[in-house]
Amino acid sequence: MKTPTQLLPLLRSQLQGDLLALVYLHPEQEYSLSDLAKLLNSSVRMIHYEATRLLKSGLLVDRRVGNVRLVRAETSSPLYRPLSDLLAVTFGPLPVLTELLSEIDGVSSAYIYGSWAARYHGEPGPIPADVDVIVVGTAKRADLDDCAQTAELRLRRPISIRRVSQTTWDESRSTSAFLVAVKSRPLITLTLESPKDHLVTLG
Repeated sequence: MKTPTQLLPLLRSQLQGDLLALVYLHPEQEYSLSDLAKLLNSSVRMIHYEATRLLKSGLLVDRRVGNVRLVRAETSSPLYRPLSDLLAVTFGPLPVLTELLSEIDGVSSAYIYGSWAARYHGEPGPIPADVDVIVVGTAKRADLDDCAQTAELRLRRPISIRRVSQTTWDESRSTSAFLVAVKSRPLITLTLESPKDHLVTLG
């Protein structure tokens, strides 16, 4: 298990932050433990461990459908709203940008770079003021601008999205000093697979 990151040192682990951000920023959804493991790039064993702790603390609730255990945010808790706000401005960029960019045509891959990526990877420093994203592919600029505006409202901070072609990204060593610098620093790959494909909608 990774140690707490610089994004929110109050939390016990990075996986705990990722799990809470995913479920609290999608409160209308239920997730199976196996789907959480896939979405968070973790093992079912580690997800079970973290989810059990959060269930016992009253931050999550669960139910069973056959042999499948589904979990979701405990929205009736007095902690729900303030915790959601805190998670949005700390761990929120990963689940929110993954969701929004997964819905845009022409996005081959996407990455978070800059200070937020550095803090996520544990590099000390001040709380990031904004979030920088690179989208590889042929997505329309207007769609990416709309995505950035929506993300800014949900994450309460500026979102900057740059678009590059697949060729430029692949050949960056010879074509772009900027991309060489980006790739030399912490980089987070977004798994462009909408969470809606892996969960149950309440109601």
